[in-house]
Amino acid sequence: MKLSVLVLITALAVGLSIGLVNFHFQQSWYFMLVSFAVSFVTSFIMFYYLLEKYIYSKIKLIYKLIHNLKLGKDLKDALGEYVSTDPINDVEHEVKEWAGAKKQEIDLLKKQEQFRREFLSNVSHEFKTPLFAIQGYIETLQDCLLDDPEMAVKFLQKAEKNVERLSYLINDLDAISKLESGEVPIDYRKFDFVLLAKEVMEALEDKATKRRVQLSFKEKYMHPAFVNADREKIRQVMINLISNSIKYGKENGSTAIKIFELHDQYLIEVTDDGIGIDEKHLPRLFERFYRIDSHRSREVGGTGLGLAIVKHILEAHQQIISVRSTLQIGTTFAFTLQKIG
Repeated sequence: MKLSVLVLITALAVGLSIGLVNFHFQQSWYFMLVSFAVSFVTSFIMFYYLLEKYIYSKIKLIYKLIHNLKLGKDLKDALGEYVSTDPINDVEHEVKEWAGAKKQEIDLLKKQEQFRREFLSNVSHEFKTPLFAIQGYIETLQDCLLDDPEMAVKFLQKAEKNVERLSYLINDLDAISKLESGEVPIDYRKFDFVLLAKEVMEALEDKATKRRVQLSFKEKYMHPAFVNADREKIRQVMINLISNSIKYGKENGSTAIKIFELHDQYLIEVTDDGIGIDEKHLPRLFERFYRIDSHRSREVGGTGLGLAIVKHILEAHQQIISVRSTLQIGTTFAFTLQKIG
């Protein structure tokens, strides 16, 4: 409501009240009209002056500050100063919007803080596990180096595996850091994705054989599927996804690759028929170090960063990845790539 309308209604209420009281005691319409007119004009002038000077001007200043803060400096400079015709209603609307936006920011900051705590805790745990193992093997090695050389060799081999695990962990963390900061450029080139997928399947054939997992295209792809992407990084995506399907799928199971042609993209799916993933885990599946079953994850190996790396690589390509899964049926990871020709 505008200030003039608000003051007018208030002055009318005061004028009518005084006029009716005067009429009650004087029983004269003349005196009633005179008292109404005088009180109405006096109230209007007085209320308008007081509200404008001590309240309305302050509300306009508050509105101006909130409006400019919401716009930001660059946008405010481009649009110029904005003067509201009804700052009372506008300031209420602006404050509600601002409060909602700030609440969302606070909620996001709380989630990020929780994620930071979990991340630091996970990093600490992931580093401590192999370090403590190496420390234990070295201490035992010192005791049996002369008495039992064969046992010493076994402990050295175990220590070496834990050093390799640390090396993988550091390399994966470094890769994610560089992908997030944009330090690693994307080398866009035209290549046949079908050929790349077959190369990856051949490279992982021995690993699949050990788990008795069959790798295949769901359908026979006789024609090439040319995409515009970084071939080596997409190779890493495929290796991570297929390796996961082998490690976490069931024995005597299968992993299939499907390619769907969209308007200007290819949709690639990697599907297994394993135990599946509970729906509550799906939103956090691409977080760093997030494990559904920590015990089983460490048994089969890995740094817990594979899916996070996959997500960052595809986001660097301005593409998306998604996952759908049903318990006891299987899991499908799907991502897009830019199509050429």
